[in-house]
Amino acid sequence: MKTPWGELALARFPEDPRDRLRAWDASDEYLLRHLAEEGVELSGTVVVVGDRWGALVTALAAHRPTQITDSYLTQEATRANLARSAVEPGAVELLTTRDTPPARIDVLLVRVPKSLALLEDQLLRLAPSVHAGTVVVGTGMVKEIHTSTLKLFERILGPTRTSLAEKKARLILTTPAPSAKPAGSPWPYSYTLPDGIGVVSGRTVVNHAGVFCADRLDVGTRFLLQHLPETKGARVVDLGCGNGVVGTAVALADPEAEVLFVDESFPAVASAEATYRANGVPGHAEFRVGDGLAGVPAGSVDLVLNNPPFHSHQATTDATAWRMFTDAKRALRPGGELWVIGNRHLGYHLKLKRLFGNSRLMASDPKFVVLKAVKR
Repeated sequence: MKTPWGELALARFPEDPRDRLRAWDASDEYLLRHLAEEGVELSGTVVVVGDRWGALVTALAAHRPTQITDSYLTQEATRANLARSAVEPGAVELLTTRDTPPARIDVLLVRVPKSLALLEDQLLRLAPSVHAGTVVVGTGMVKEIHTSTLKLFERILGPTRTSLAEKKARLILTTPAPSAKPAGSPWPYSYTLPDGIGVVSGRTVVNHAGVFCADRLDVGTRFLLQHLPETKGARVVDLGCGNGVVGTAVALADPEAEVLFVDESFPAVASAEATYRANGVPGHAEFRVGDGLAGVPAGSVDLVLNNPPFHSHQATTDATAWRMFTDAKRALRPGGELWVIGNRHLGYHLKLKRLFGNSRLMASDPKFVVLKAVKR
């Protein structure tokens, strides 16, 4: 990546030499170029929100920025990219969206996220730290910046305009109006599940901002909930747990089950724990933010339940699903099962047959399939 401060060697995490997706895009380059061309003073507190793979904070490491992210994988990518660029340990402060932000922010750089809710929540959290002299610059590809995006910046921080587009990227330029007092954050958001979905019917779901389908139960998860296997005191993993409704359903149906909730999203794991606690589940649960099942001993799990994502930010990819399936096979004991819910067109049965040597259709409708693979 070419920046006004030199070239950087960057990679996504986990690093895969076969992966052709870059760890930055034109919007990152545009933002850095704008800072240099405008001579933005970077000696104060610089906060970078939504830096997807650490490209921005690696480029700005000499100014000791703070990164705020909802993603464990982003943090790991950032650590690796900082080390690759020989940045001294501690030069960049790594915070999650669950942490308290700096009390004063002099430069606020925002990589626009896919989730408008996450953007709203973060701007509301950061607004008290912004002052009249704060430089606020957002960035994103043109297709990621909508009227609703600009209205959030305007409502929460102050008057907002956009730059001309360059290489299909655009900047958001906001003049802070600290006298504005936006309403408090509506997150986390809770709702009651509908009838007809087994043990979780009428139960509460809690969602922090940025969690998939935060205001309703998505149809894929609903279909899986209607076809969950019996567990009988098993060690179960809700892999990519989101708001935790699947793992909570397991624990409600089988109080003897041990359920591990895992996601790479900090808000997702917080949501899963909140959902579990809100329903007073009398079971055994562990909540872990991490890279899939890394750290889970091989052969220690009886059942893995998985609704894998097929997007990495704006890119459509099956890389995450393949890694989840591979993780599950390693962690499962012989005879252990991986149950997967997915869109019919994704062809997960082929991947499972390739990896496990077997794949069985357990349920289907016109859009979704529930598949089971057994570790031999």
